[in-house]
Amino acid sequence: MSQKIIEYPSLDTPPAGSIRFNTDSSKMEIYNGEQWWEIDATSAELQTGGTRGIVFGEQSNTSDIEFYNVDTTGDAVDFADMTRTSTVSAAAFGSRVRGIASGGGSPSPTNILEFITFAIQSNAQDFGDLTRAHRNAGGGSSETRGLTIGGYVSPNTVNTIDYVTIASTGNAVDFGDAVRTVEGQFPTVNSSTRIVYGQYGTDPGTPMTIEYVTTSTLGNASDFGSLTGDTRSSGGGGGNAIRGIFGGGAAPNQPAYDPQDEIHFLTIATLGNTIDFGNLNDAVSNCSACSSPTRVVFNGGYTPSQTNQLQYIQTMSTGNATDFGDLTSNKARQAGCSNGHGGLG
Repeated sequence: MSQKIIEYPSLDTPPAGSIRFNTDSSKMEIYNGEQWWEIDATSAELQTGGTRGIVFGEQSNTSDIEFYNVDTTGDAVDFADMTRTSTVSAAAFGSRVRGIASGGGSPSPTNILEFITFAIQSNAQDFGDLTRAHRNAGGGSSETRGLTIGGYVSPNTVNTIDYVTIASTGNAVDFGDAVRTVEGQFPTVNSSTRIVYGQYGTDPGTPMTIEYVTTSTLGNASDFGSLTGDTRSSGGGGGNAIRGIFGGGAAPNQPAYDPQDEIHFLTIATLGNTIDFGNLNDAVSNCSACSSPTRVVFNGGYTPSQTNQLQYIQTMSTGNATDFGDLTSNKARQAGCSNGHGGLG
């Protein structure tokens, strides 16, 4: 009688996000794609699937990273530090395991990509490089692929789109081009198949145009629709796999410090214009946002002075925002991402 031999996959190089129990230390550990890290086995992220919102950098070019649980109102707390201090107007995106900050910096923008592991409060690590240095880009992702869209490369805005495979460190690769040149830290929303983003309406009364890409397919962006109302870029974007939410921003042809309080939404699977959702607690521009399947939290921004306010909405309802808590300090032009956004399905 022959014996059936079962071959198990090697655990020498497990996928990022793998969890194990270390019998030597009696501790739970998570693999971040580079090495095993000790974690608290009682953490909410492991036991309840809580969503962490991560906020990278800000206007004053600090290296701060802070976080909060998107599903629980309260103040943000310190997470760790970025690899650099030139962090203003970076983009950000993430998977369930990793959050990535992309570009940013002033007076000279950078091409730096760096990452954190959501479950581990530890300093960011180098990921690779963008195809070119820029700031004021948009960031979006699925579980596997992260995109950096447009941005500003002195003296011009650009329409280039880069992508990385989030689980594998390395340099970005060309994805395609946006329909238009686009910059201004514009809002971006995701489903598992699409990344949808808004861009400048350059003149009073000109709507902010919305474009999209199919995340799994290299190629150029296509038109999606227009954002109704008077807001333009420099707002925050978030949502779940069904609905994308755009909030805040500045009025067309006005300084970025002229904040607006409008919130709009769209159905990611259906091309068309946005629909009125409600209003923010306080008008803000140059904010960012972090999402769970049920909430979008808008982070800081200009009111017109910098604020530490966090305000949130329930994604599948309509209505005005509610106070969530505070960031650790007043911040604007920061980047935000989470491990619970719509691109993760």
